[in-house]
Amino acid sequence: MTPFAELPAPAGWRTVDLISDLHLQAGEPATFEAWRGYMQSTPADAVFILGDLFEVWIGDDAATLPGFEAQCAEVLREAAQRRPVFFMHGNRDFLLGTRFAADCNITLLADPTVLSLHGERWLLSHGDELCLEDRDYLAFRAQVRTTEWQQAFLARPLQERRALARSMRTQSEDRKRSPGMVWADVDGDAARRWLRRADAHTLIHGHTHRPAEHDLGDGLRRIVLSDWDAAAHPPRAQLLCLSIAGAQRVDLR
Repeated sequence: MTPFAELPAPAGWRTVDLISDLHLQAGEPATFEAWRGYMQSTPADAVFILGDLFEVWIGDDAATLPGFEAQCAEVLREAAQRRPVFFMHGNRDFLLGTRFAADCNITLLADPTVLSLHGERWLLSHGDELCLEDRDYLAFRAQVRTTEWQQAFLARPLQERRALARSMRTQSEDRKRSPGMVWADVDGDAARRWLRRADAHTLIHGHTHRPAEHDLGDGLRRIVLSDWDAAAHPPRAQLLCLSIAGAQRVDLR
């Protein structure tokens, strides 16, 4: 069995921030501004973005043109000049590639990754792979994560990719509103298996938009990150800070 990726924190790191599920998009400027302000001002020694930073990512070439993607790239580039920024793919931005990461000087993380910090091993994931009851999504995930599918999609013209992404988002929203829709959650047994395999006690993930802490038994737990929506009432913009004191949620709004 292939071991999980490992990231030992440098000795000088005191605090790290974890965020996920911001779903940044041009039509929601309040969340973008909240994120930009946070990235410019956080005192953390490193920032970990655990997927779905973007509502959709249609290819790294989108950021080479003036527009929203280029604005986001500039925020990441400036932030990475002050502290390490790590990025893990989510179900919305799995097409973010090495070209964009190199241009912004951010580090791509495997899903999952074990972060060793202050003598603790924290298992980090986006979380979608553990939602075992969402079989339709997992079948879609398996398809779109293949090299063949991604190469074929990225070979399409940029505007065609934008139109396809809009269509896919509309279908996704329609599915969420359907009367029989059941929201899948992370499978507890699968989470426990991952934690034992990682020799860790805490799984930290996003994806489900259900911020909470779950006791998995036998000293194991999972912490679910909050999504962001600065225009909501009340607004949501929360990070999880890891330090020598453990894990603490911090509301930014």
